[in-house]
Amino acid sequence: MNTVAKDRHSNSHSQSAELELASGPKPERAAASDAGSCTGSLAQRIDKIDWFDAEEELNGYGCAMLRNLLTAQECDALSALYPREELFRSRVVMARHGFGRGEYKYFAYPLPPLIAALRGDLYPRLAPVANRWNEVMGIEVRYPAVHAEFIERCHAAGQMRPTPLMLQYATDDYNCLHQDLYGEHVFPLQVAILLSEPGEDFTGGEFVMTEQRPRMQSRTEVVPLGKGDAVVFAVHHRPVQGTRGPYRVNLRHGVSRLRSGQRLTLGVIFHDAT
Repeated sequence: MNTVAKDRHSNSHSQSAELELASGPKPERAAASDAGSCTGSLAQRIDKIDWFDAEEELNGYGCAMLRNLLTAQECDALSALYPREELFRSRVVMARHGFGRGEYKYFAYPLPPLIAALRGDLYPRLAPVANRWNEVMGIEVRYPAVHAEFIERCHAAGQMRPTPLMLQYATDDYNCLHQDLYGEHVFPLQVAILLSEPGEDFTGGEFVMTEQRPRMQSRTEVVPLGKGDAVVFAVHHRPVQGTRGPYRVNLRHGVSRLRSGQRLTLGVIFHDAT
């Protein structure tokens, strides 16, 4: 496999009430009317998200929707970046590598301000969840509270290339189930944000996750995103409470076939790549 293919994928491709999460401060429950409000600055919108509910969804299903994370204007501004080749470090045509159909581009450093803000502002909300998951699963790695410190850890290990990316799908395009693993240091949660309007810009093209449990058939989750909505989801695995204690389940994500139109998505990955 060439270096581009390695950069994209590693293709080795309600329980929340029972799951005993480890010590650490839990997020405070926000008023339901405040959750996902598409007003104010990005930081204010992130603060208003019901992070208690989001963690419950992550514990139970491996993913959680963040509605109206971005405004329509922000989505359009990000979509307008896609033709600007100087902003990206590489372009991947999925069919060439057996990843599906469609294409995506990795942003170069310095990241566009809104994407850098998403990385920096979402990470502190997700790091406590990641640390609780690792403690439950018996994984020694712990994540710092600030994203810049985690990126320093990545760069010290030779993971220097930014991983936020934009994906473009046209009619009959799709993304095979996969995991975004780029090196030794992997933050276990990532975010995808839909920049196009379902039913107007495209049809089909649903975000899909599968969960593989030992000695059980795989479970599928379809997340119905709207323009500006985000989904935060497990990159690789998550803990599930079993009758004999917690165990790990393996997750993959992808996008179903686009029936018509064009779909643009922003992927916010918190670790950098080798």
